[in-house]
Amino acid sequence: MDTTLEQTPARRTNWRTFVRLVGFLKPYRVGLVVSVVLAVGAQAAQIAIILLSGAAIGAIKNGHQQQLWTLIAWIVATGVARALFMSGRRFIAGNQALGVEYDLRMRIYSKLVRLSFSFFDRHQTGQLLSRSTVDLTLVRFFLGYGLIFFAQHVLTVLGVTGVMLYLDWRLALVTIAVTPLIVVVAYRYSHISHPVLRDVQQKLADVATSAEENITGVHVVKAFAQEDAEAGRFAERNERLFRRSVLANRQQSFYIPLLGFIPFLAQAGVLLYGGWLVIHGQLALQWFVSFAFLLNMLMLPLRQIGNWIGQAQRATASGERIFEIVDEPEEIAERPDARELPEGPGEIRFEQVGFSYATGRTVLEEVDLVLEPGKTVALIGQTGSGKTTLASLVPRFYDVSSGRVLVDGADVRELKLSSLRPQVGVIAQDPFLFSASVRENIAFGRPEASFEEVERAARLAQAHEFIEQLPDGYETELGERGVTLSGGQRQRLAIARALLTDPRILILDDATASVDATTEAQIRSGLEQAVRGRTTIVIAHRLSTIALADEIVVLEHGRIAARGSHEQLLGTSAIYREIYEHGLVEQEMAGRLQEHAGDGDGSEGAPQ
Repeated sequence: MDTTLEQTPARRTNWRTFVRLVGFLKPYRVGLVVSVVLAVGAQAAQIAIILLSGAAIGAIKNGHQQQLWTLIAWIVATGVARALFMSGRRFIAGNQALGVEYDLRMRIYSKLVRLSFSFFDRHQTGQLLSRSTVDLTLVRFFLGYGLIFFAQHVLTVLGVTGVMLYLDWRLALVTIAVTPLIVVVAYRYSHISHPVLRDVQQKLADVATSAEENITGVHVVKAFAQEDAEAGRFAERNERLFRRSVLANRQQSFYIPLLGFIPFLAQAGVLLYGGWLVIHGQLALQWFVSFAFLLNMLMLPLRQIGNWIGQAQRATASGERIFEIVDEPEEIAERPDARELPEGPGEIRFEQVGFSYATGRTVLEEVDLVLEPGKTVALIGQTGSGKTTLASLVPRFYDVSSGRVLVDGADVRELKLSSLRPQVGVIAQDPFLFSASVRENIAFGRPEASFEEVERAARLAQAHEFIEQLPDGYETELGERGVTLSGGQRQRLAIARALLTDPRILILDDATASVDATTEAQIRSGLEQAVRGRTTIVIAHRLSTIALADEIVVLEHGRIAARGSHEQLLGTSAIYREIYEHGLVEQEMAGRLQEHAGDGDGSEGAPQ
């Protein structure tokens, strides 16, 4: 569960978040200033049109036809200028919005790829995707357009109020009288809407998480006939989102119309009092008409206060969720003085290594182990004994809680990750393939590799033969996660991908667990060549894979329980004997199944 991101309270006040969001506009400050100037110009032109219209009414009343034509010409010219100002503002603001969105997306993505495995262990993919898409869009729209409109509205209110005071201060005071009421209602709406809107964003992310899990796990859902159960689970999350959205909508339905109604009180007062002044000859008709037009112009920004506050609150709530990712500490960070991995044969040392997860669960304790260069060591043990965790410390996917891990005499925490990780090839039990061509997947670690090098790695991994049978060979596009290939085919591509980087250290984490015996034999023949000259860690349960090892290390409850050769451990380690005997049973069952299945390769059952 995404407990950290979901339950952690806001780390900063709304105002601080707002200021941080505005900080993303810094690279676009010139465009922002130009946009504001153009907005001011457009509003000034609108005010000028109103005053010219009032003067035109006076010309009509007094029968000055020539003056009327002149005023109309000025009105048209001012209207053209206003249209140009608005067009320029929208163009600049649009580019600015897209630029901010680009910067934010890169900021989030660059942070996500730097975060450690433990971060992704704790957080759900759907939550992270929601923050990178929905929340990002809300922030982008606000920074790209909302702030410009807000500045335009503020300047409109100030400018129109100034002109009103100049035309008739008495009517201007009637208009200004409703301002305190608007401020009180706007403050109240802002105060109650923020937590609800933030919760709506969270519930939306929960729905996205549920959808993402069911789409990626659709085979499991169908295999266990859990369509109705998962639909009910999704409906429950959707219902929670619906209820919070209804509450947010209820707040908007009350406060936004209220904020839109209050300015009409000022309009009614102006019409009543201004009409009395005109009737009694204390105000010229043309200026009263101009004042009424100005009042209508003032009504729009006053009525939009509620909408702008809602937009600002949604953007601030989304900003808080985005900053929770951006501010996440990088557990696996390079030191300022990090150095390159020194040349060496690939010796690995674990010195008094201890490791505990963030939850406090201890996985490894006082592990002392030396892996000699070019040797293959098999790590075996019961589930949860710490095999995979120990191997993951070598490429520094996690940092030790105590002790240290050395590669060719250098503490991995002192090395640049860009020099360490390419020298550690990892082949996992569940290989991940990208929606790209076969060649691009194999060359993922070395995009500059030649076709001959890619083909050589594929041959080494016993993958070349089936690749050649694909519709477009090495240029065949794979489906999402390589779904168009069988498990054995995906595994061999993953092995080829690791071998192409020519690492000095190889980690095989149950790399042949998902293939049948025949395919395993093919892969093992390739691995026998691949591990030569490389320090190799083999995590396996199958005896055939363990047979690749020069030495076997048995782990129990995070400690080394025994180590030695196969013959030595059979006589000294009860844990190893149990694993060995269990493996013999599995091997016998696999042989019987293969006899019934015939000579076909069971791993190639998926469509190609």
